[in-house]
Amino acid sequence: MLYSEDRILTTHAGSLPRPTDLREMVVAKAAGEDYGEAEFQSSLTDAVAGVVAKQAEIGIDSVNDGEFSKINFTNYVRERLGGFEKRNPEDITTYQLDMTARDRVKFQGYFEATPPRYTRSNMGVAVCTGPLTYIGEDQLRADLTNFKAASEAAGVTEAYLPANTPGTIEHWMPNEHYKSDEEFVFAIAEAMRVEYEAIVDAGFLLQIDDPDLPDGWNCLPEMSVKEYQKYAQMRVEALNHGLRNIDPEKVRLHVCWGSFHGPHYDDIALADIIDIIFSVRAMSFSIEASNPCHEHEWNVFETAKLPDGATLIPGVIGHCSDFIEHPDLVAERLIRYAELVGKENVLAGTDCGLGNRVGHESICWAKLESMVEGARRASAKLW
Repeated sequence: MLYSEDRILTTHAGSLPRPTDLREMVVAKAAGEDYGEAEFQSSLTDAVAGVVAKQAEIGIDSVNDGEFSKINFTNYVRERLGGFEKRNPEDITTYQLDMTARDRVKFQGYFEATPPRYTRSNMGVAVCTGPLTYIGEDQLRADLTNFKAASEAAGVTEAYLPANTPGTIEHWMPNEHYKSDEEFVFAIAEAMRVEYEAIVDAGFLLQIDDPDLPDGWNCLPEMSVKEYQKYAQMRVEALNHGLRNIDPEKVRLHVCWGSFHGPHYDDIALADIIDIIFSVRAMSFSIEASNPCHEHEWNVFETAKLPDGATLIPGVIGHCSDFIEHPDLVAERLIRYAELVGKENVLAGTDCGLGNRVGHESICWAKLESMVEGARRASAKLW
């Protein structure tokens, strides 16, 4: 776990742009199509080495593998969990969550006129039909091996790997086996514990990606804030169950409000969930902080206190626009947080993974370069 002892350190939330040939193989693999296993593994090893080296080259202090082996941060668990079956969407009778549900109340016309950005009709829907188990050891082992070799070759300061949370997996996997939501979510946590612990045992920081914690609110428009807080707290308890054997200093939590391109008009306020966020067994907290819906929430930290010894990673560049944030703006954002929680406790980060959320890979890397320069400018003023 890193602290900004003599300058503001930098990281990011996760996904980075994949090479085109690797992206096509990852999509085909997830869809159950022919993808060429040997070529895939070779391309993946080379791509991870390249993306780790590029992060280090531009000055990112805490780097990852770009999430290159995963179709996205939610659906990769289909390849790593047993106990479900795939069905056609039209055959699903179990209730499914929709992260745009609350926005659709006011902006239905927008969603009818705007096609979904990411579709793959032959992937189907994963439905839990039996006891959940972890079956992804081989893929996880390959990820750990590739990343260890790449991070050692690049001489990085810190290496982290993301993993999904029980609540987020619950969003996209209807349950037909477990007797209650609580039993289901805790079963997911117990299965995913294998991945959580393996990442830490391999010497990496574990980043827990939990968009569910804020965006579950968007999925459930009938809930009041008080009802939702109870809903979210149970899912955090399940997550903590999965993390119970890991030192919190080895865990970073990333939360966002779904990161879909849309209105986000009714996102839940950070102030309403900050205590729940801080109840996760983690010592580093990455939050959206630069987009038009959430940048103003820096003021939450005028009263909300970081857990003792924890760090805060505000997103100082974002995915909602292809505009490149100016380094001086990045510096202003970082200084604002440093003055609230202490400069040594702040790292520069991103609102969410930039990989497929901005218009071109050149935009992604330009944003990250601006973040590094902004952190340098902030450091010059703070130190």
